[in-house]
Amino acid sequence: MNQDIRHELSSLTNRRRAFLLPAALIVLTLIAAGFYVLHWSSSDGKSDAKAHKNGYKNDAPVVVSVETADKADFPVYLNGLGTVTALRTVIVRPRVDGELVKVAFNEGQLVKEGDLLAEIDPRPFQIQLQQAEGQLLRDEALLKNAQVDYDRYLTLLQQDSISAQQTVTQEAQVKQYRGIVEMDKAQVNNAKLQLDYARLTAPISGLAGLRQIDQGNIVHANDTKGLVVITQLQPISVVFTLPEDRVQQVVQRWRSNEPVRVEAYDRSGKIKLADGKLLALDNQIDPSSGTLKLKAQFDNNERTLFANQFVNIKMHLDTLPDVTQVSSAAISHDTQGAFVYVVNQAKTVQLRRVTLGPTEGDKVAVLKDLAANDIVVVEGIDRLREGSQVDIAQKDGLAVAADPDVQAKAEGKSAKKDRRP
Repeated sequence: MNQDIRHELSSLTNRRRAFLLPAALIVLTLIAAGFYVLHWSSSDGKSDAKAHKNGYKNDAPVVVSVETADKADFPVYLNGLGTVTALRTVIVRPRVDGELVKVAFNEGQLVKEGDLLAEIDPRPFQIQLQQAEGQLLRDEALLKNAQVDYDRYLTLLQQDSISAQQTVTQEAQVKQYRGIVEMDKAQVNNAKLQLDYARLTAPISGLAGLRQIDQGNIVHANDTKGLVVITQLQPISVVFTLPEDRVQQVVQRWRSNEPVRVEAYDRSGKIKLADGKLLALDNQIDPSSGTLKLKAQFDNNERTLFANQFVNIKMHLDTLPDVTQVSSAAISHDTQGAFVYVVNQAKTVQLRRVTLGPTEGDKVAVLKDLAANDIVVVEGIDRLREGSQVDIAQKDGLAVAADPDVQAKAEGKSAKKDRRP
């Protein structure tokens, strides 16, 4: 029995040894790994501290894009929103009843004043004209005969051959026929006018719209929709608005008696459509919007403006002569105002406060504290601080070759990282 107990104890000891040996190996491995990591972290910390102690930073220079401040005349514009308004728009309607026998224009065609657009069956009006002319001929003959009798009565009256009453009666007859002849002439003119109305001509020069009535239809003088709408496009006007706080500037410019240049752009504000000039200012400010209406006129030779089209307006107000200007991307703001980062010869940046003027497009006029040919940062600003070292990737939109020293430092740091386990 004792032998069995010893055997069981021996088996239990062997199993414990088999379990404890791998566990001990795992613990030793973890301790060694922790020591290794702590050793390298301590080395890197000492290196960074040493680097700061020696007066330089371990961080690589900030990669930025820069541009050169320019000095030139700077145009000042006022921007507004406007709607293209035709100077004249006419609905061509028939003025007589009849069958539309001819349509002489194409939809979207540019027509001139007096051009034939359509024709109504003229035969009924020709017949009316013939009747009126025949009536006129008959009554003119009666008038002529009455006049001859009146002249003869005057002669007989002088000879005391007839009574004065007969002469007076004949005179009244002559006047009556003269009145009838005048009425007949009016009827002839009216018949000619009705016949002329059978030809529908363009009352103005402009662009014909879509046809509203097709050939073969019976048209009436009281048709409201008409045959076609003609819109004058050359010249054309734009009604736009400006805020009331700009009114005095506009009025002063308007009183100079020099043409005020106005430019029209598409809805996006990127494509220029036409050039024009300021035509008029409204006499009151809209109290609901606080804006003043203005009207500009455009020759529209290229027909790029259409009635009721929405456009962006830029009105040239003034020109600042010989002023420093940079891209708006170079301008940053904080609680103290606007500033730029200027790059010096050592490729470090200086934060410089500036006084800004008007903005036009992506350019800003800088009125103070920035000179022409100063190098300002336009990209990478958010990573900069006063005195930051920079690496210029682009200058004035062109790529710049990498600095060999900066590239070597960056490659050395990358290689050091690669050597770490």
